[in-house]
Amino acid sequence: MEGEYLVRDASETQALGQSFAAVVTAPAMIHLQGDLGAGKTTFIQGMVRGFGTDVAVLSPTYTLVEEYTTKKGRVHHLDLYRISGPEEVESLGLRDRCGPEDIVLIEWPDRGGQAVPIPTWKVSLEYLDTGRSVSIAKTRE
Repeated sequence: MEGEYLVRDASETQALGQSFAAVVTAPAMIHLQGDLGAGKTTFIQGMVRGFGTDVAVLSPTYTLVEEYTTKKGRVHHLDLYRISGPEEVESLGLRDRCGPEDIVLIEWPDRGGQAVPIPTWKVSLEYLDTGRSVSIAKTRE
């Protein structure tokens, strides 16, 4: 599933996320990077559907963390955009969310600095004139 993909709209972004979910197994740490509005949460909506649940996936921009129970394990969706630094990551209980049955999805991981674990996968989304470029890379086993 590693590679570069072009998506034209939100439905294609969700479909790619759903396809990616088929290769993800717990435990996993997935970093999602991209500018505001690039489609990180939209990609995650597809992933959570691909993990086997139809719950409504909302951006945790204000709540900072959303959790979902899926057929593939517990999913923890964190958005670090509003945190001021690594010290705030500790208050989110990130270490407690990294068990053997957990899949952790982190938007804006750079804002957490060294407090954010090394990812299993990196997903980067970039604006293009005709949609988005999505890069998926495995970083470790």
